[in-house]
Amino acid sequence: MGKKRIIKKTEEELLRERDIIETAIKKERVKTRAEKIQEGKVYISSSYNNTIITLTDLQGNVLTWLSAGSIGFKGTKKATPFAASKVAEAFTQTVKKLGVTKVCVLVKGVGSGRESAIRALATRGLEITSIKDITPIPHNGCRPPKVRRV
Repeated sequence: MGKKRIIKKTEEELLRERDIIETAIKKERVKTRAEKIQEGKVYISSSYNNTIITLTDLQGNVLTWLSAGSIGFKGTKKATPFAASKVAEAFTQTVKKLGVTKVCVLVKGVGSGRESAIRALATRGLEITSIKDITPIPHNGCRPPKVRRV
């Protein structure tokens, strides 16, 4: 095993390398600001216990989300239509900060906050392009139990 040699860079080379890295980082920041997302998908998940609204980009990457529980509703009040409309109102404020104007709404679940959440999104100024129900429906269900023998 020979002697290990460490190549030391001069200060000038180190400064050049640092400048290259800093300019690359600045270019990335400029790109992210310029590429404001204008379209997205809004998923409204309304169950018997809570209402959750999620915003994703067109590829499906989550940008922001909000639920009735995170706003401050507790217990059975989280599943009410009033709570769902309040969630949608707070949600539209964060969506507008992100720069999203057009949304495609996908509703999932059987809760009572489905329609009120959609109405609140529409009245707050979001342009809804389509509304789709994606509630999972069993086609044949579970296998029934065997016949009881006495």
